Amino acid sequence: MRVIAVMNQKGGVGKTTTTMNLAHALARMKKKVLAIDLDPQAHLTAGLGELTHLQSGVDEVLIDGQSIESVVHQTREYLDLLPAGEHLGEMEHSTEGGAQRGYKLDKAIHEQVTDKDFILIDCPPSSGILGMNALLAANEILIPVSGDFFALQGLSRLITIFKHLEKSLNKDIRKWVVLTRFHERRKLAQEVREKIISYFPNNVLSTHIRETVALAESPGFGQSIFEYQSGSNGAKDYQALAEDMINENIFH
Repeated sequence: MRVIAVMNQKGGVGKTTTTMNLAHALARMKKKVLAIDLDPQAHLTAGLGELTHLQSGVDEVLIDGQSIESVVHQTREYLDLLPAGEHLGEMEHSTEGGAQRGYKLDKAIHEQVTDKDFILIDCPPSSGILGMNALLAANEILIPVSGDFFALQGLSRLITIFKHLEKSLNKDIRKWVVLTRFHERRKLAQEVREKIISYFPNNVLSTHIRETVALAESPGFGQSIFEYQSGSNGAKDYQALAEDMINENIFH
């Protein structure tokens, strides 16, 4: 079972968009997927059209010790969602559980989830206890990076943090980078891509996600890009990204 934390502390890079559409793309390939909304803003929950289920979710698993089965929802064929829950933000301020607070999600996943091919975790932008729960539960990290000036600096910082974490935990975490909001014709985007690939040659996935209006619009309708505009570049790119993740295709 592949547990993938989708993470970047920089906003506007398409973190939730990537989690949602990659999850549905994998499900369309008949992979059994669980998407976990670990961001108190609950954008993944809303984007999948599940705001009516916002009252309870992963917050009850982490704070109250409820089972995942009791709060999970099937949103699409082969795709289940563990919503954020209205009290998820309280987790950042709770001291209950002491040093083991960071392992609550990891414990719940590995003790209770046995029937999934992929678990995708939409992480909060902050690096608090929720982010730590995601990192400790994951065996892979997917980092969406936009093709702009600050992308490389932020990515370098993230990779360094992950390497320190791997060393302290004695744990190997596979790191993937996907370029999002990509403008093929913009010179800056091409330069950023080349620099990222030169620094991280074994981490950048083959598919780049092109900037499209449909990707920005679809969450507002509670739909993935495949439901909102199945023939769009965004749909084609995220389906290709799913194939990259399955086959571990890096950019050459």
